[in-house]
Amino acid sequence: MRAVQLTGFGGPERLDYRDDLPEPEPSAHEVRIRVGATGINNTDVWTREGAYGSSDDPSATAGWRREPLEFPRVQGADVAGRIDRVGPGVGEERIGERVLVDPMLYTGGERELVDTEYLGSERDGGFAELVTVPAGNAHPIDSELGDAELATFPTAYATAMRMLERARVRAGETVLVTGASGGVGSALIQLGALRGARVVAVTTAAKAERAAKLGAEAVLDRADLAVELERTGPVDVVADVVAGPAFSPLLRALAPLGRYVVAGGIAGPLVETDLRTIYLRQVELVGSSFGTHEDFARVVRHIAAGELRPLLAGTYPLHRLREAQQDFKAKDFFGKLVVLPDAA
Repeated sequence: MRAVQLTGFGGPERLDYRDDLPEPEPSAHEVRIRVGATGINNTDVWTREGAYGSSDDPSATAGWRREPLEFPRVQGADVAGRIDRVGPGVGEERIGERVLVDPMLYTGGERELVDTEYLGSERDGGFAELVTVPAGNAHPIDSELGDAELATFPTAYATAMRMLERARVRAGETVLVTGASGGVGSALIQLGALRGARVVAVTTAAKAERAAKLGAEAVLDRADLAVELERTGPVDVVADVVAGPAFSPLLRALAPLGRYVVAGGIAGPLVETDLRTIYLRQVELVGSSFGTHEDFARVVRHIAAGELRPLLAGTYPLHRLREAQQDFKAKDFFGKLVVLPDAA
C-alpha cells in the first residue's frame, strides 16, 4: 500500500512516502475505506512539529494531547471514500457505501471528547490508499459533491459547530470570526449565518470579497484590526482561532455578558490581557477544540441538504504531501487544501 508516514517530530523531511506498506485489515466493528481524498488541517502540521507544548512547559515537544506520539504514524483526519471491506460485527451491505469519516475516536459524552484519540494522530489516518475506522465513524453521505470537496468539511466544520454550540450562538446575535479565510473560519461564517447570526469576518483585504460571499455581513481588515474594531462596535460573541497580539483588543470588543470562544492560536498561543476586562464586563472565556459526534452528524445533515459550500482551494497527489503541508502553512489560499491518492 502507498502511504506517507510521519517518522518523528520535525520538518517536512519527516514525511516519508512509502509504496510497500501492508494493507490494513478492519478489526471487529470496523470498516476499511478506500480513500478518495483527505483534507489537510493545522493539526497535521502542528502534530508534525510537536508544537502543542505541555501543561507546565509551553515549549515542550508533544502531540495535540500534550503527550508523546507513537511513530511512524500515517496522518490525515478528513477522509472521504468508499467502504471496501468490513470487520466482524458489521454487515456486508455496507461494502461499497460512500462515506465521510468523523475523525474523533471516542465513546461516551463530552468529557470523553477532551481525551479522545484523533484519526491521523493516535491512529493511522487517510494519507494512504486505505484506512480503517470504527464503523460508527463512517457516515453514509448522499451528495453530488466530489470526494475532494467532501474532504474539506470534517475537522474544520465540526470544530466550528462545536465553537458555536459552546458559545450558545443564537439568531440575531453578532459573531466576530477571526481567521475567516481558513478552514474553521470559513466554516464559522457559513454555520453562523445558517443560525441567523450576523457574522463579522476578520481577514486580509485581498480575501474580503470571498468572506462576504460566504455570508459575512461585514469584513474587517486584519492589518488595521484595532481601528476596525472601534468602528464595528460591541459584538455578542468572538469566535477566535488566531489569538496572538489580537487577543486583548478582541476581548475588549465584546459587549457586556459577551462570550469569547477560542479553538486555536495560529498567531501565538501565549497571550496577555487585563483580567478586569473579563470580570467588570462579566464576559465568558470559553475553550473549545474538536467537535462531538453529534456536531459531526449535524454537519453531515447540512451537507446532504446542500446548505454548505465546499471551499476547495487546491489538490495535491499523495507523493507531494511535503509540498502540500508547506503550502498549507504559508496560508496563501482561501478554504482547504486536499490530498488525493496517487494514480495507479
